[in-house]
Amino acid sequence: MNIISAGYGSVYEEGQSISPPPEQGSCMLLLARTDAVFILDGAEEYLSAGALVLCGGGTDSTVCGDNGHLVCDWVCFDPEGDREALDASGLVTGAPVRYADPELVSRLIRSIAGEFYSLSSRRGKNLELLLRTLLLTASPPAGGDTQQSAEPHYSAMKELREKIYRTPQLKWNVDAMAAEVNMSRSYFQHIYRELFGVSCMTDVISSKIEKAKEILSETSCTVSQVAAMCGYDNEEHFMRQFKKTVGVTPTRYRKK
Repeated sequence: MNIISAGYGSVYEEGQSISPPPEQGSCMLLLARTDAVFILDGAEEYLSAGALVLCGGGTDSTVCGDNGHLVCDWVCFDPEGDREALDASGLVTGAPVRYADPELVSRLIRSIAGEFYSLSSRRGKNLELLLRTLLLTASPPAGGDTQQSAEPHYSAMKELREKIYRTPQLKWNVDAMAAEVNMSRSYFQHIYRELFGVSCMTDVISSKIEKAKEILSETSCTVSQVAAMCGYDNEEHFMRQFKKTVGVTPTRYRKK
């Protein structure tokens, strides 16, 4: 995926609006920080402050303030090249998602905007990882229920999931994760799957494999070193898990 532009705390006066870029297939993920109106193919829908909406993707969509100015955080991107990440998020164009704690999303968009305008030598890779994390954070719970504010543990669980992807080298297990959010083992597993549609250990494995792919692509570390850097004690176990997830061995992935 390629980020086209990003903005944090952008202000649009009454009568002004924001739309995805005109490029065919380009998308915009927008977090409304004030009440807004979302217009999709001519039909209007009210967005309360804190709502997140995916715009574009071949549709005619615009967001403006609701009888006043609009304040929003937004990221415009081209999903081609890694559309699987967008599809896996479960986000649907024109289907607003209401979050209990929009600051989780807002902080990520702020990081993306800062990195986008930076001169860092790792800018491209950092943006890719940040966007992937944003899509994971934005993904609605299983079953299509977007009323996430009804789940009292949502904010803590989202923060935990973000931490898992940020620190894949840690020895994450069910008991450790449950302790992070002060839940029993069984209740934690139930709530995690209910919110995110996957098991907690599936996310742990995904975080390790994504980190391994990054190291393999950008360094000359041996497979054994990569395994250790991603929290694996056993190189053979890492290689089996990598091939099962990615479809090729770590060595083959590096050559590609």
